[in-house]
Amino acid sequence: MPNFKSRFTWEFVAITNKTKRISTSIPNSPVSKGISIISVNQELNHQYRLITSIKGIGSQTVLFMTTSTNGFTKFKTWRKFAAYCGIAPFPNSSVTSIRGKTKVSNLANKKIKSLFNLCAKSAIQNNPEMKLYYCRRVENGKNKMSTINIIRCKLLARVFATVKRQPPYVDTFRFKT
Repeated sequence: MPNFKSRFTWEFVAITNKTKRISTSIPNSPVSKGISIISVNQELNHQYRLITSIKGIGSQTVLFMTTSTNGFTKFKTWRKFAAYCGIAPFPNSSVTSIRGKTKVSNLANKKIKSLFNLCAKSAIQNNPEMKLYYCRRVENGKNKMSTINIIRCKLLARVFATVKRQPPYVDTFRFKT
């Protein structure tokens, strides 16, 4: 019996590649329209190249982030945008009850949240640093979804830091010995 995980990974990669080819080859697709709009504006094109230098972040995520943040001018910090996306955990407490577990808000932009969920899963597969972090936390008995949520926040923080500082993202994990 073949390994389910490797088969699933292979099928996921094949479907992702087909989707990319189809969406970029169709002239009226939202991705191709968004990329053509971004290529005209010099500042948006620069931001697009900076953000896509991060492993796990794709073109659809960049387009939605750019429109949601108004070119990264609407939100001052990544934490405020994380709260808008529904990624940031909030304490669950009230006046009469004991403090409960932290939870993410249901009042969120679900589209960006789902895109960041896919980005986190892609980063776990393609980025050795994220994969090592994910495996280490799961081995320690942590919840898989809370670990994925932490990776979503890490990716979001990297995006905002890259846009703010301007040089493309450099993966420093490969330089560690």
